[in-house]
Amino acid sequence: MSLEEKVGQLFVTYAYGSTADTAHPDNQAEFGVDTPAELVQKYHLGGIIHFSWTDSLHDPRQVAELSNGLQDAATGAGAGVPLTISIDQEQGRITRMGKPLTQFPGNMALGANGSPADAGDAAAITARELRAMGLNQNYAPSGDVNVNAANPVIGVRSFSSDPSLVARLTAAQVRGYEDSGPAGETVSSSVKHFPGHGDTAEDSHTALPIVGHDPQQWERVDAPPFREAVAAGADSVMSAHLLFPALDRSGEPATLSPPVLTGKLREELGYDGVVVTDSLKMDGVRAAHPDSEIPVLALEAGADQMLMPLDLDAAIGGVLDAVRSGRLTEQRIDRSVQRILEMKAGRGVLDDPRVDPAAAESLVGAPDHVRRAQEITDRSTTLLRNDGALPLGRDTRRVLVAGADEDAASGTAERIRARGPETEAITTGEAPEPGQIRDAVDRARGGDLAVVLTDSAWEDGNAGQLELIRALREAGVPVVAAAVGDPYDAGRAEASAWLATYSDQPVALEALTRVLFGETEPAGALPVAIPGPGGFPFGHGLGW
Repeated sequence: MSLEEKVGQLFVTYAYGSTADTAHPDNQAEFGVDTPAELVQKYHLGGIIHFSWTDSLHDPRQVAELSNGLQDAATGAGAGVPLTISIDQEQGRITRMGKPLTQFPGNMALGANGSPADAGDAAAITARELRAMGLNQNYAPSGDVNVNAANPVIGVRSFSSDPSLVARLTAAQVRGYEDSGPAGETVSSSVKHFPGHGDTAEDSHTALPIVGHDPQQWERVDAPPFREAVAAGADSVMSAHLLFPALDRSGEPATLSPPVLTGKLREELGYDGVVVTDSLKMDGVRAAHPDSEIPVLALEAGADQMLMPLDLDAAIGGVLDAVRSGRLTEQRIDRSVQRILEMKAGRGVLDDPRVDPAAAESLVGAPDHVRRAQEITDRSTTLLRNDGALPLGRDTRRVLVAGADEDAASGTAERIRARGPETEAITTGEAPEPGQIRDAVDRARGGDLAVVLTDSAWEDGNAGQLELIRALREAGVPVVAAAVGDPYDAGRAEASAWLATYSDQPVALEALTRVLFGETEPAGALPVAIPGPGGFPFGHGLGW
């Protein structure tokens, strides 16, 4: 491979278009080419990442055909090396491709479920369906330990606030993604966000968070999931754009920190797989350096794959200049390329990167996958408080469902209606105004029950959701509240019953409805503590 081809292997970015040969104006605007295939060949790219906003994710056949076209472009020019084709399909809140791909409720619901076997099966099903469409790397799972209830970017993306539970489920998902079948039916996992993003109060997409843990706290709280992921053989680990002064006092984010990526991850944890940066478009990594310098610093720190630089020309040019000037040796580039090629080889990508589009259509969303997803999710719904309102009896005839999200509210109402009661749905948004609250109360008067779906009601500006619960109760309407995002809402308002689903995915709302009517047992246990005078301890969960 030429130097340019080797450097190209280090970079992963997106391309616009539903096929490899689709001419899209945004490709020309950002990369100076017309099609995704031309982008791959111009930069000798090592990988492509898909998003819905790049017009890349429509249906299984289309994604499979796009993947094949991109692989043909990669193998038909230059060094002929197939691509990693990746996605952020964490499930739950971070779901890049919806149905027909089998949907799961996300990590915190799996934490409430508590079963490594179920967590592993969720990953294995996701892996098999992604691979059927030609995707071979998933930037999941999150191994972050969410010990900060006010964390604005992790929250339900974390399994738990308990390091040992996060470690067990992270390792189970690594094995599910990578070891659940033949190499050609699995994907590379990418455990994130090293060295741990679970105790931040800022979002690294828009700021540079600081984690104040001392070295002992890091060893006890943040490190265990990554240790277990390394032991489980994780193909890749994603770095975090945050400051961790106890691990590196230089002021550089972890992505650009040799003490973090080389000292902690590679030397202390013994990791020699692929280190992929979080998106290099994010403000957390761009605060102090030009775009041409960031990938050079990341390589010096110990990273291998450079994800989504803001200026691809500048990023690749910066690495080439660093090698030609002697700042980076070509041997250093070779070591990262070797790791990337070994990862591709381990998934069978180098042997045969193409897939069968017809097989993708039949496999993605297969009935047995969907049934297994519902079984797993049914075991996650957590009943926190119940004054006898649940399960609902046959005398429940009229129900109002109110929720911040229209799809969640209407979907829940449809499920309740299908079981007999006359049901109305209203959408309040995250911050319902007094007029909306009065309207909801008026509609609920004379009814048997109001079901209120809250989502991040604990956040500043969203307290109207809690006011809605209080107003309904003051009007004499029995209220069953369900936190369909972070469970922390349950500590902020009284209700006849409180539940947590940790997700507003349809599979989670179906599980919720089954519990409401007593069709299933509420089997989940809180994977985090809910603070406050009305809060609940870690592990809390009621049954019938």
